Amino acid sequence: MASHPTTNAPSTPQNAASNMTLANYRFPSHRLRRQQHDPNRIPLVLVACGSFSPITFLHLRMFEMANDYARMNTNFEVVGGYLSPVSDAYKKAGLAQANHRVRMCELAAEETSNWLMVDPWEAIQPEYSPTAAVLDHFEHEINGVLGGVISADGESRRPVKIMLLAGADLISTMSTPGVWAEADLDHILGSFGAMIVERTGTDMEDALANLKPWEENIYVIQQMIQNDVSSTKIRLLLKRDLSITYLIPSPVIQYVMENRLYMDEDTKSKDKQPTSR
Repeated sequence: MASHPTTNAPSTPQNAASNMTLANYRFPSHRLRRQQHDPNRIPLVLVACGSFSPITFLHLRMFEMANDYARMNTNFEVVGGYLSPVSDAYKKAGLAQANHRVRMCELAAEETSNWLMVDPWEAIQPEYSPTAAVLDHFEHEINGVLGGVISADGESRRPVKIMLLAGADLISTMSTPGVWAEADLDHILGSFGAMIVERTGTDMEDALANLKPWEENIYVIQQMIQNDVSSTKIRLLLKRDLSITYLIPSPVIQYVMENRLYMDEDTKSKDKQPTSR
């Protein structure tokens, strides 16, 4: 039997994102920095869409790499980061129920970060939400409802740049003809932009070959320390009763064990998944 930490996962608070429904949804902004520090930079919020089934340290590490990259190589100032798990309507093999995936993301963010948040809006939708629509949602909530952030001098409000954060595997699908709708690509990469973290086995030159119209809005982040941990590999280890310690946060491991996620075949779906995010 694989060895895993024995500490119980924290109980779920009533106001947790994993307890939200369409009826009681509230946009999470408790860790969103409401005022800029540097008046010469553009406030930026990073949004990662995905299955997160389960979330891994690489998913979390991507945010830190993007924050470092923005600080050292751009004129952006990161004021927040969001994980947006896909809804059950995505119907992908190995996809645990949305409430489980949202809760695992919450546990991971609480354990490892003081600025990451989990937005369950996409996860609780009855229908599949394209990535373009999810980014529109963040634009509405942060700039429309909250009014952006306060400027560094406190005398005005500034709109926040919303940007997609993703791995190189996603950008590869964007570069493949016919996978994504041209209008969605133009909206995602043209209106919002993307920070892309290199992943082992992905040829970035090929991945970006068909995305030349938006190349100025695509920022490629090199992994200084290679990490090829994936949710698929985590699920495989669990099915083989092998340890996943040090691959995902300890509270997430406990949640997986307590709910027996990925150990049986019930998380699989034979339905065809959508062809694009």
